[in-house]
Amino acid sequence: MARAGDLSPEEFREAASRVAEWVADYRDRVEEFPVLARVSPGETAAMLPSSAPEDAEPLEAILDDLDRIILPGLTHWNHPGFLAYFASSSSAAGILAEFVVATLGVNAMLWRTSPAATELEERVILWFRELLGLPESFEGVILDTASTSSFTALLAAREAAGVDSRELGLTGRSDVPPLVVYISNQAHSSLEKAAIAAGLGRQSLRRIETDDRYAMDARALERQLRSDLKAGALPTMVCATIGTTSSNAVDPIARIADICAEAGVWLHVDAAYAGPAAMLPEKRELFDGWDRADSIVVNPHKWMATPMDCSVLLFRDRRPFRASLALTPEYLSSEHEGALDLMDVGLALGRRFRGLKLWFLFRQMGAAGLRALLRRHLGLAADFADRMRRDSRFELAAPVPFGTVCFRAHPRRTRSGTSEARMNAVFDDLEAANEGGRVSNELEASNEWNRELMARVNRRGPVFLSHTVLDGRFTMRLAVGSVHTEARHVEAAYLILCEEHDEMAGAGGSAIGEERMTTV
Repeated sequence: MARAGDLSPEEFREAASRVAEWVADYRDRVEEFPVLARVSPGETAAMLPSSAPEDAEPLEAILDDLDRIILPGLTHWNHPGFLAYFASSSSAAGILAEFVVATLGVNAMLWRTSPAATELEERVILWFRELLGLPESFEGVILDTASTSSFTALLAAREAAGVDSRELGLTGRSDVPPLVVYISNQAHSSLEKAAIAAGLGRQSLRRIETDDRYAMDARALERQLRSDLKAGALPTMVCATIGTTSSNAVDPIARIADICAEAGVWLHVDAAYAGPAAMLPEKRELFDGWDRADSIVVNPHKWMATPMDCSVLLFRDRRPFRASLALTPEYLSSEHEGALDLMDVGLALGRRFRGLKLWFLFRQMGAAGLRALLRRHLGLAADFADRMRRDSRFELAAPVPFGTVCFRAHPRRTRSGTSEARMNAVFDDLEAANEGGRVSNELEASNEWNRELMARVNRRGPVFLSHTVLDGRFTMRLAVGSVHTEARHVEAAYLILCEEHDEMAGAGGSAIGEERMTTV
């Protein structure tokens, strides 16, 4: 029997079947869309009513507007040509699991609010831990994103430092020395946000220099720790990274673990992107020492075909996490001795049934299937990197230990016979366009060239690349991580790069597009 405003069981079956058809059709035709949305700010909002509908509308009308209004305004993260940032793609297993998660509507905050949800989450984390090659001493929880996981780890580290911030806070306390957090200059910005949110402030961050491979310099870390201790500061956490966002760098975890152990400092490892690669024996050496960390974050929604959101926070000791945030009001008290209440680890009380997504994924794909997916992505990235090495128009900007390739174009090196004089004219055009003198040398002109090249590639539609800046150089990134990406999509990215490069360097018109010239 249908409830007021809801569908009857028969109507729901029909509607669910129709939505399932839409989902299957979208997955089948997603490649027909440009990866990057081509709307202007406010364009989607202008097509939406200013007020909610008073009366119910048919599903077909909703799905029609989904196609007409919403899809054109999306950047399609499930597009096989999505090669920007780190992919967040949805396998069939993940989509089916999300359907069940929404159907069950579980809030897994307490063991008693859904015992199976709690115990399934515990079990799939143990499966994942084993696949990653971590020891049995690790347990964990599933949170939403790495930002939340790293923030939660910082709160635990702050409590483990012995300042009793849980009860006394940090405001106005003369008995608390400055708390210090150590990250490399390649670390993710979420660590900076975590320091802000934890009340430590940006001044608490020590950005440790990196070597020529963009990995944290362990000697520089050791020097900074000693300097801070001598100055009376309290080192609170070191965050090392395996697979940095900008450069794919791998910090020397084993050496950093030695330093942290000697100084008694919490070691957090950010392996949000690259962590799944530890499932591959041939990549395990890149993770040497991470088993000595106090906490580790790995995001299956980045490189394991799991729909957003799913961030696994692993740790060797639950007590600092509970000490920092566990709080049980009377209305949530429970008589079940020994049962785990997941709400005790993390800020959020409400918790989605995220463990079900990993359960579906592990069972429908199997460990062998997941390893094959990772190896396919690594192979595609390696092939693209080889093209960059062999093609004189391009250069690699960083090592390629995982599935992300950082590269730049050489404006002066083309196969189209572009003359030195022609390229000098391009740089003269850039200088002339810059009345304020910002573009003052060849490096900055080259940066503009690469920026425009990437913009042209992205405007084409079939692929989407992102960028970073390494050593002052605008650097393009191609990240292979989508369950849908095949060799032909990476091939298309390379061919489009070549075509646009040669078009920019060829005769006829400025190599920097008119639109860009007006904004330099």
